[in-house]
Amino acid sequence: MRKIIILILLLFGLVSPVLSEENILRSETGVITNIHYEDTEQSTKQEVTVKILTGEFKGSERIIDNMLTGNPAYDIHLTKGDKVILHAEANSDTVAVANDVDFFIADIKRDKQIWLYTGIFCTLLLLIGRKKGLRSIIAILATLGLIFSILIPMILNGLCPIASAVLTGILSTVITIYLVGGFNSKSSSAIIGTSVSLIFAGLLSIIAIYFAHLTGFAGEENMFLYAVRPDLNFTGILSASMIIAALGALMDTAVSIASTINEIHETDNSLSVKELFKSGMNVGHDIIGTMSNTLILVYLGSSLPLVLLSNNIDLNKFFNLNQVATEILSALIGSIAILMCVPITAIVASVLIKKHKEKVTF
Repeated sequence: MRKIIILILLLFGLVSPVLSEENILRSETGVITNIHYEDTEQSTKQEVTVKILTGEFKGSERIIDNMLTGNPAYDIHLTKGDKVILHAEANSDTVAVANDVDFFIADIKRDKQIWLYTGIFCTLLLLIGRKKGLRSIIAILATLGLIFSILIPMILNGLCPIASAVLTGILSTVITIYLVGGFNSKSSSAIIGTSVSLIFAGLLSIIAIYFAHLTGFAGEENMFLYAVRPDLNFTGILSASMIIAALGALMDTAVSIASTINEIHETDNSLSVKELFKSGMNVGHDIIGTMSNTLILVYLGSSLPLVLLSNNIDLNKFFNLNQVATEILSALIGSIAILMCVPITAIVASVLIKKHKEKVTF
């Protein structure tokens, strides 16, 4: 475990200089102290008094206009006492020091609820999983760190998004599975099965994007990114998102198959590689149905408004929309990768576990 933690620290130490805050927009936290309503011809205006709680202008108050147009996608309904995130922009008129920055309400501050549910999740993980739960938390933090410290900087610096996603996925797989499962043949088999399947998913995504003529602009956030960084490879980013989305399900499948074969071998070590493989495949048949269904449901759940939209659109047109085709192909690519993961992991686990009888853990 110590070696893995050192590896994680070394990785983050190497890539941390890549991250820069120079291009990050300034933001501060404020609290609404007063609201005055004013109706206009096409909208309602909230004239809110905001007390700034952080930064250089902490303690000062600003009056900010918040327009309510009736569009729930863009309106921010504020009440007295709400904490908000303020976007700061330099004012061209810098005569008075107190007014050299204009503040705009970006959104309501929600991180308190995020931290609350994160705490509940981590507490339950530790209570139920105990030592394994602690290692799981470390693995989750490592995966998030890899994505934000390696994958994102690599893509933003012009490197191939597909290769970056595969590399990040394999590193995450190695760290996660060895942390949770220990250094043994079972974990090594799961890592090999996941890694090969991940590469296969990457190849499938490239083929699907090319032949389906997917643009990589399946959501509003893609347009925002294009406005800031039009030089990026958006079809490559789409492929990378498909790879990362399938990673968790692939790891779960591979670990389940490898663990099953390991337990069967420990119960009866006289079984041959062929018999272990057959047992692993029997378990895999059950995993395939539930895991593929899980992946499909994840995509359906995240795209439920899009699915509801099909009620008002001709189905022929609906299924050929770029966004719809992207979501369907993403789910299918992940499911196909899971199908391939089962036999790959089963054969690798059968050979490695049979060959290395000793059980090495930490």
